[in-house]
Amino acid sequence: MKKTKWIRIFKKLHRWPAVIIAFIATLFAVSGIVMNHRNTFSSIDISRKLLPKNYAYNNWNLAAVRSSLPFQDGNLVYGNIGIWKTDEGFDYFEDFNLGFPKGIDNRKIYAVKNLNDKLFAGTHLGLYSRKIENGQWKQIVLDDENQRISDLTLKDDTLLVLTRNYLFKSTNGVTFQKVQLPAPIGYEHKTGLFDTFWQLHSGELFGLAGKLIVDLLGIVTILLSATGVLHFFFPGIIKRRKKKDKVVIGYISVKKQNLHWHNVLGYIFAIFLIINTFAGIHLRPPLLIAIATKQVGIIPGTHLDQPNPWFDKLRRVAWDDIQNRYLFSTSEGFFWADKQFKHSPEPALSQPPVSVMGCNVLEQMDDHRFLVGSFSGLFVWDTQSGMVADYFTGKPYQAPSGMARPIGNQMVAGMIVDKNKAWWFDYNQGVVPLTGITFPDMPKNVRKASPMSLWNVSQEIHTGRIFENILGPFYILIVPLAGICLLMVLITGFFVWWWVYRKNKKQA
Repeated sequence: MKKTKWIRIFKKLHRWPAVIIAFIATLFAVSGIVMNHRNTFSSIDISRKLLPKNYAYNNWNLAAVRSSLPFQDGNLVYGNIGIWKTDEGFDYFEDFNLGFPKGIDNRKIYAVKNLNDKLFAGTHLGLYSRKIENGQWKQIVLDDENQRISDLTLKDDTLLVLTRNYLFKSTNGVTFQKVQLPAPIGYEHKTGLFDTFWQLHSGELFGLAGKLIVDLLGIVTILLSATGVLHFFFPGIIKRRKKKDKVVIGYISVKKQNLHWHNVLGYIFAIFLIINTFAGIHLRPPLLIAIATKQVGIIPGTHLDQPNPWFDKLRRVAWDDIQNRYLFSTSEGFFWADKQFKHSPEPALSQPPVSVMGCNVLEQMDDHRFLVGSFSGLFVWDTQSGMVADYFTGKPYQAPSGMARPIGNQMVAGMIVDKNKAWWFDYNQGVVPLTGITFPDMPKNVRKASPMSLWNVSQEIHTGRIFENILGPFYILIVPLAGICLLMVLITGFFVWWWVYRKNKKQA
């Protein structure tokens, strides 16, 4: 095929998909910049009334509730709604968030514990404590670059605080001993391909500089989209003005300058945009399935290249009084660790499945059985025999062969166990009773005080979930299809510049 014919084909493949993808690419770019700076935007909320109907709370869905803590004559209920004080029947909810920074994102609660008549809350953005009576939440800064709390639990008179990187222990709630877990048995200096792609896409793989570069790529994407759309419409505008005998010299000049900067930005940043887009489309299904369980070597000198073998891997911790050892849920699976951390943690026998989103329920049922819940489902796990059974059906769990969807039919977001009553919380359908007793409806004051953070709205846009109300389950194809379309636009655009505009520039 002659080169001129390839040029015509590539121009069409660049021109029409670019016009279609420009708006979506701009949405991805703006939302990506916000997501890259969560702390900066954590105080900004968006009313759920401004969002599609599926973002309104209904029956305590959308991870509204993670769990509860017995407190005075009732409970403290917590989750994405923050912390609320309730009566014994969960009929009355009183705001218990005084002291947290402004913004619902600062009230994303993973665990609440009581130690020595003092309350501790593990949030997405830090550890907080308060006096039980007439107190307000105050942050405790831990010796960790990432203040995100994964879990809190108690071991006798000791508070255990788990970040994504370390375990912290405290008996007084003031001073915290930092514990780095030893490398597990069979440890290799590797990480998940998903984690590598995730940090590459955000730029965090190369630290703050990398994130700022990715922010720049977002700005470049917006400029390329805007200049591309202008270039698409300029010929029509000029043609109409000519027909009306109006001056077009200024429009022609602007058209040339617009195309010049579109080409300059395109050829300078094309390869970086291609790499970033390729990584991004693998962070959502269906392409996520291909990388979800893959392990790869850590790139030397990057943010993932840390001496801590558990860097960004710790998710939940439980102290087993019966077997006198720790159980850790990590991004690499479950591990047992001895009381003094003198020996390498051992992988647990025949483990239950846990979604890549992490373990949301880890409760000890008896001497050897644990209840494990995540977006993969709810399972009863006998740690002695290794038997794993689906909680709802009682049938033994069978791992799927080959590639499988990364979530289950029951997306377990949390659980409340209160004396002889229990409920589990599905991310989509909300609260489901386990003992036949219905959980009360979500009160108006809780709904009103629980907007959506700008960061989470940006995440919904960036993942394409914002369009679920329109497209239904097909929204899942937005990211891969838009990404493939964007890759085609970038690649064809570069070759058109290389074959046509670069040559014309040299001749000029």
